[in-house]
Amino acid sequence: MMHKPIIIAELSANHNQSLEVAKASILGAKECGADAIKLQTYTPECLTLNAKNKYFEINSGTLWDGKTLYELYEEAYTPWEWHPELFDLAKKIGLTIFSSPFSLKALEFLESLDCPMYKIASFEITDIDLIYHVAKTHKPIIISTGIATEDEITLAIETCKEAQNQDITLLKCTSSYPAPLEDAHLLSMPQLGKKYGVKYGLSDHTQGYLSPIIATTLGASMIEKHFILDKSLGGPDVAFSMDMDEFKEMVKQIEYCICALGEKEPKIDAGILQKRRKFARSLFVAQNIKKGEALTRNNIRSIRPNDGIPPKHLKEIIGKKARHDLPFGKPLEFGDFI
Repeated sequence: MMHKPIIIAELSANHNQSLEVAKASILGAKECGADAIKLQTYTPECLTLNAKNKYFEINSGTLWDGKTLYELYEEAYTPWEWHPELFDLAKKIGLTIFSSPFSLKALEFLESLDCPMYKIASFEITDIDLIYHVAKTHKPIIISTGIATEDEITLAIETCKEAQNQDITLLKCTSSYPAPLEDAHLLSMPQLGKKYGVKYGLSDHTQGYLSPIIATTLGASMIEKHFILDKSLGGPDVAFSMDMDEFKEMVKQIEYCICALGEKEPKIDAGILQKRRKFARSLFVAQNIKKGEALTRNNIRSIRPNDGIPPKHLKEIIGKKARHDLPFGKPLEFGDFI
C-alpha cells in the first residue's frame, strides 16, 4: 500500500504577531491531523534592506502590492524569542516542528533548538552558501522549486551532496499567492524525483484540497499547506491558507485517497472473492431438458448467479446431449452432458 504523505501545516505569518495565536495554531494543527508544523525563522534584516526605492517596492500583482519588502517581512516574521516555547509545545504534544532558516544566523539559532529538519524556501534556492550550510547539518533538507530553473535545481542538489547530505526532498511549488489551478502542473512533480533521484512532494498555494489529493495519487512523500486557525484573523497569507475545518477535511480526504489507491497487486481472500463473484454470470438450465435431449441456446443460458459452468464454455457445450434429466433452474455442471 502507498505510504501516506507527511502533511505539514505551514504557520508562516498566520500568528498575526500573537504568541498565543501561534501556540493555539500548533495545538490546532495537531488536532487537524497534521504530522508537522513549520515555522519561518528570519528577521526583516535577514531578507532585505529597509529601503523604500523602486527596487524594494512590491508591485508584481501579488496580495502584497504597495508594501516594501521590509514592511512585509516586518509584519510576517515570527519573533525568535517565541521559538523555544513553540518548539517545546510541539514536542510535548508529539507534533514535529521545524523551520525554514533564511540566514546562517537563523540556522545557528535553530540548531541550538535541535531542529530536526530544514526547508529551503522557493526564493532561497539560489542562495547556495545557505543551502550548503543547511545540508552540512546532515539533517533532512527540503527544497521548494517554485522559481527555480533546471540548472538551479541541479546546483542545489549537487551542493547538498557535496555536503554529504543525501536526504533530499524536492517540492513542486507554484510561487503565486494564491496559485491558479492551471499553473499547478502537478504531472511535473514526479519528474523531479525521477530526474534528480530524490524524494518529491508538493508545497501547495492553490485553494482547496484538490491539488494535495492529486499529489497523493502521484506518490508525493510530503504535502505542505499554509494553516490558519481562523480566517477572520486576516493577515498577509490568509487568501491561500486553510482554516481548521478545511485542513481537517484535507487530511481526511488524503487518508481516503490512500485507502482507495490500495495496493498495486492486491491479495484478496479466496472466500471473500467467491462471495463477491456471486452475481457473476454462469450457465443454467433455462427449460426442462430430458435425458438425451440436445443442449441449445434456448434451454441453456448465461445468467446470474455464478453457480454453474463459466459462460466461456457455452459454444463448446451447444449440441451436446443431456446425460440425465435436467430440471429448469439447475446450474449446469460438466457431468450433465455427453
